Parts: sequence; C-alpha cells; structure tokens
Amino acid sequence: MDSKQKVIIVGGGFAGIQLARKLDKHLFDVLLIDKINHHQFQPLFYQVATSQIEPSSISFPFRHILKNKSNVLIRMAELTQVHPEENRISTTIGDFKYDYLVIAIGCKTNFFGNKKISRHSFTLKTTYDAIKIRNHILQTFENIASANGTDKEGLLNLVIVGGGATGVEMAGAFAEIKNNILPKDYPRIDFSKFNITLVEGTKYTLNNMSSKAQKASRKYLRKMGVELLTETFVTDYDGNTLVLSNGKSINTKTVVWAAGVMPNQIEGLPTNAYSRSKRITVDRINRVMGSKNIFAVGDIAYMETPKYPKGHPQVANVAINQARNLTRNLKRIIRKKELVNFEYTNLGTMATIGRNKAVVDLPFIQFKGYFAWFIWMSLHLMLILSVRNKLIIFINWAWAYVTKDTSLRLILTQAEESTSQEK
Repeated sequence: MDSKQKVIIVGGGFAGIQLARKLDKHLFDVLLIDKINHHQFQPLFYQVATSQIEPSSISFPFRHILKNKSNVLIRMAELTQVHPEENRISTTIGDFKYDYLVIAIGCKTNFFGNKKISRHSFTLKTTYDAIKIRNHILQTFENIASANGTDKEGLLNLVIVGGGATGVEMAGAFAEIKNNILPKDYPRIDFSKFNITLVEGTKYTLNNMSSKAQKASRKYLRKMGVELLTETFVTDYDGNTLVLSNGKSINTKTVVWAAGVMPNQIEGLPTNAYSRSKRITVDRINRVMGSKNIFAVGDIAYMETPKYPKGHPQVANVAINQARNLTRNLKRIIRKKELVNFEYTNLGTMATIGRNKAVVDLPFIQFKGYFAWFIWMSLHLMLILSVRNKLIIFINWAWAYVTKDTSLRLILTQAEESTSQEK
C-alpha cells in the first residue's frame, strides 16, 4: 500500500482504547476522539464514590496510555454529526475525514423520560460523577452532626435506585461505611438511624445473574442493614421527597440513580441503523447496517447472533472482545482476506457486596462468599491498566481489609459550594 488508512475512533472506553492500542501502526493512522482526556475504569466507580480508592487510581490519561503509539493522535472533542456520504465527521473542534470510522461512545444514564428525577439525583457514569457523590455524601455526614428535625431526617436517608451490580455494590459499600467507619469518625452520632434503601423494579437484585447469586446478594444486603424494596419504581423526586409506585415516600437528600442505561445518540446515521432499544445495529463484524466503512463496538452496538438473539450484554468483556475482533478484521479488509464473525463466550458474571461477600456465576459453577470475593478482587486488579495503579489499589484494599478503614475521606469542593449546601 502507498499510504496508510485513516481510522477515527470516537470514544476512549474499553473498546476504543483496545482498538487504539492494537491497530497495526504500519497499516493505519488513528485519531482517537473523546469528550474527556482519560480512560475510566467504570467497574470501580462505586469505590471512588464511597471513599475506598482515589479517582486517579482508576483514571488513565489517553496521552500516557498511548505515548508509545506513533500512529495515534488524540483530540479532546465531542462528536456532533456523521456525514457517511462524505466519509467525514463533525465535532466541537472541527471536521475530520476518515477511511474507517469506529463509534464506541457507550451509553448514558436512563431516567425513562423523567427530567425532574434526572435534575435532582446523582448518576455514576464518569469519574467526575463518582467524585460528586463522594463530596456530597461526606458533606452530608458533616451536616448530620449539626442538623435537627425534618432536615436531619432527609440527611439520614440514602436511596439507591437500581438493583443491578452497580446498585448492589454501592449499597454494600455504604453499609460497611455506616457499620465500621462512621461510628469512629462521629462517636456522638447514632448512625443506627442512618438508613440505606435499595429500590429495584424487578423481583430480585442482580436480575441478570443466577438465582443463587440473587438470593445470596439479598441475604448479604439485609444482614448488613440495607432495606430492599423490590418490585417498586420511583415515580417522582424533587430533591427532598422520593415518591414510590407503592404510594409510599421517603424524605431524602441523597438519591443515586443506577436504574439503567440508554445509548448515546448520533446525528447523521440513517434511522434504520438503530434497533428498538436505540442501540446501533451492526453485523457480525460490527459494521453498521447499510454502511461499508462505519463500525460500532461496545455498549452502543446491537448485534444479533444465534447465541444472543436479543443482543449481547453491555459489559466490558463484550466491548474488549468486539474491539479485538474488529482490529483483526480491519487488517483483513486491507489485505483482502476473509473476515471473521464475532462470537462471544461468556466466561462469567460477578458482583461484590462487601468484605468477604461476593457472588460469582461461571458457566459450570456458581459460588459465593470469601473465595468469590477473592476472585472478584483478582480479576479487577488484572484489568487495571498500569502496574503502578494495580499496586496502589491493592495496598488500599489490603489496608482497608486489615483496619476496616480508609484515610481518603476528603471533601474536595470550594468553601462557597459547601456553604451553599448547608443552607
């Protein structure tokens, strides 16, 4: 070939980073575009939100990750429109031409059309979201010390909406803080009155896992003092009162919304490129339906296969493996070789509820408890990108395990902002 092909990757999540790192530098020039300047390890956001690890431990600057990739350029921008007929995209910093476009922009929080709830509740989709929750929760604990009456009641109720892995893991982490840390930090406050409520619309927590995992998670959470409200939906929240579908309400200043995701939308793709769930429909090599050189990978991609007739689960392992397969296929396209269809093998699902408490579903066995917790920790450490960060997280976890405490409870907001929260 006389010149290298230009690949634009939009999104630096698990799939985008995998592509940028693995595309052959002799065949492709790569432009990575993202709204932020770093890759985020989403599975551990809840640990940042609950002051167990620092944000920098799970956030990796693109320019550091890709510093040895001479064929990769990085631009901090947001995609605004795709122009398929011109092989061009528009972004907030200008237009770029491509030979191949890969869309890997993932999903956003789904509030099911309720703008009022979206305005007043916290989400957990970015490192910044996790920091906001951490600051708010720590400030709430400080405010409890001086509050009284109705205000105090609202501060003493924490509600998490959504009983998937994120909701369950966060509820368990907050329960451990309540039981092990708050009584030491605030010895004159009775934190037995601090209520953690998990609201889930279906019958079970961890609805996508085995019945054994569902029962174990429910048992663990209740034993840790978390109130479970299953088959219950949130209908309204104004920042003070959370209204439930069963007619009851909860006075609370803190609602964390982890009840579902929806795909980020892209202007310029044909309407028939989207599935009913608004994910981008792709073929078995992740090529967008109706396109020759536009691809979608990860959470935003909807691919039907015999094994997954309703699309693949929106998890990191799917994104990583789709990216790996697309990396090979782009090379095969250039060399005019036969393309390889994507096939996903589910190696298992897991969730942790707290110290020595986790559930693991493997294709051949399901188990819980200490060993499951150890497997969960080991796998997540393996997935962390840098050796330095692996070591930092391991030390934090080991220290927390031995002492049942951390030293990361810093409120990192301006004084003016903190003052306004107390009014």
